Amino acid sequence: MADGDDGPVNVTPLVGKQRDSVQLATARLNVWDGSVRSSKTISSLMKWLKFVRTAPAGPLLMVGKTERTLKRNIIDPLVEMLGEKRCKFVAGAGELHLLGRLVYVAGAYNEGSEDKIRGLSLVGAYVDEASTIPESFWVMLLTRLSIPGAQLLATTNPDGPQHWLKTGYLDRARLHLDIDGQLHRSDAGDALNLHRFSFKLADNPNLTPEYIADVSAEFTGLWYRRLILGEWCLAEGVVYESWDPARHVVSVLPAIDRWLCLAADYGTTNPFHALLIGLGHDGRLYVGHEWRWDSKKQRAALTDVEYSERVRAWAAGLGVTPQYWIVDPSAKSYRVQLHRDGISSTLADNEVVDGIRDVGSLFATGRLLVHAGCRELIKEIPGYAWDPDASEKGEDKPLKIADHGCDALRYGIRTTRNIWHGQLAAPSKAA
Repeated sequence: MADGDDGPVNVTPLVGKQRDSVQLATARLNVWDGSVRSSKTISSLMKWLKFVRTAPAGPLLMVGKTERTLKRNIIDPLVEMLGEKRCKFVAGAGELHLLGRLVYVAGAYNEGSEDKIRGLSLVGAYVDEASTIPESFWVMLLTRLSIPGAQLLATTNPDGPQHWLKTGYLDRARLHLDIDGQLHRSDAGDALNLHRFSFKLADNPNLTPEYIADVSAEFTGLWYRRLILGEWCLAEGVVYESWDPARHVVSVLPAIDRWLCLAADYGTTNPFHALLIGLGHDGRLYVGHEWRWDSKKQRAALTDVEYSERVRAWAAGLGVTPQYWIVDPSAKSYRVQLHRDGISSTLADNEVVDGIRDVGSLFATGRLLVHAGCRELIKEIPGYAWDPDASEKGEDKPLKIADHGCDALRYGIRTTRNIWHGQLAAPSKAA
């Protein structure tokens, strides 16, 4: 409960594994891993606030995959907890004023991100979603923690068992508070000055049984094992394990309150696949229509001008005006042509795993359905599978085979997430 508009929010005292992890986070590296909503983040933040208050003099750094995700996941909750007088984010400056100290803020989106921290000497760092940042950035960050007494705190959801963070660091922890609350200490020769704390959903004492059941129902297969059980498991088999044509394919569309987007996966020698995705009056998302051009089958390659003409004519013929025209990042020339033709397009969010997770969750809860007329998409989904070679290397990637409709689908769903999130009907259980 807030203590006024600019005041702090009361935080429930930490208990159980939360409290134990904060007390045990005394190593140079301290990592909280495990399922979503398991209280690993709030535990790590309580330790971070204590560290910021008591750490030796020196620069501090907070890192996320992007500054935007760091603000959403970590900084906004800190502002809510502490109030703006004690926690103020300076947008555009990459700075956070936290408890009277200056904290630098950085995104670690790609391999080149390590240049942002070259030359720094740090006394402390906090990393959000550590498994999503490049290994090169992580390695550089560790070299920057050079001031005596320096500590790193990090959180992460599980990924594949061969992920560099697990094999190179977590598996070599000197102390591990495991998923079942058992404490293990290692004296192995390659053990690191690292304390690891593994959380599962039930470790959060503030969650109701109903909430736990609802969140658990939103994921199946791979995502259930990783995000609910907290396992570091392999991405294998089909991507959308809950897909069932009997459940997810409809012959009649309901009233569509708004057509959110026309999402396109661009191709010249490969197929061009466009989907119209709408929010139904029943609170579900619908892939209502598809347009596809396969130059190999139709024996004619189209130019960007022709693609623009035909796709615009297709949407107009359906009487549909999409809120967004979403185009895959590789289609720069097509986006230019759309602009010339009076269409303002949006670059697709191409975070593959995030997009797949969103689509998979919507399928699992019955809140994403596909009209029977989208035959090519329906044909692709059952064969959309994880690449076993990539999985063995610790990477989550789908096979690049017959994936054009599936790519367009995740572009549309992921890019419009801020619109449909919170607008959908309650999850439905699989039949």
